[in-house]
Parts: sequence; C-alpha cells; structure tokens
Amino acid sequence: MIGPGSSVRVYLACGVVDMRKGIDGLAALAQASLRRDPASGAVFAFRGRRGDRIKLLYWDGQGFCLFYKVLERGRFPWPSAADGTARLTAAQLAMLWEGIDWRRPSWSAPPSRTA
Repeated sequence: MIGPGSSVRVYLACGVVDMRKGIDGLAALAQASLRRDPASGAVFAFRGRRGDRIKLLYWDGQGFCLFYKVLERGRFPWPSAADGTARLTAAQLAMLWEGIDWRRPSWSAPPSRTA
C-alpha cells in the first residue's frame, strides 16, 4: 500500500460509518467523533455496516488521500461501537488492510535456518 510510514498514528472509528461519505465527511467525523485533527498526519479508519468495506483517510502534507477497499469474501475485524476509538500500530494497520484479524494474529513459527 502506498501511503504513510511505519511510525504513523492510526485511529479506528469503532462502530459503523456511512460509506457514502467522502473526504470532507470523514474529516468532519475524525474531528467531531474522534476528537483528532484530520490534517495531523494520522490515518483514520472507517468501516461500513456490512463489514466488507473500509476507508482510510490520511493527510500527506499536501492534501487528503482516501484509500477504499472492498473484500470479495469475509469482513474486516472491527471493535464494537461501545469501544469508541481504538489506536493501532502501523503493523496492525497493514494486517487490517489485508483482512487479517489484527486483534488475534496467528503467528507462525520463525523460518528455519539451513546450515
């Protein structure tokens, strides 16, 4: 994914969001609901009601970037609306974007070294 680096702050808007919203609507949500400056350089993640769509809003210093993904199968893992806001690491964001459950990743054994 082209976008923010590994030290970016990531905020999830828990619950569901109307996925018809564009950059202006999502920026207003980030400011009002999440109480964060949408132009701070953080990534703001929003999920639709069905759970198969996600939008990421990111200010790159020149303007807003809006990333949108729809899964063919499955749903994006998401906290309930009662949780309010969740904070993720860049690694958790990468897992979320791929549809992996970032809350309980399944770690495999480390690669074996051949001598």
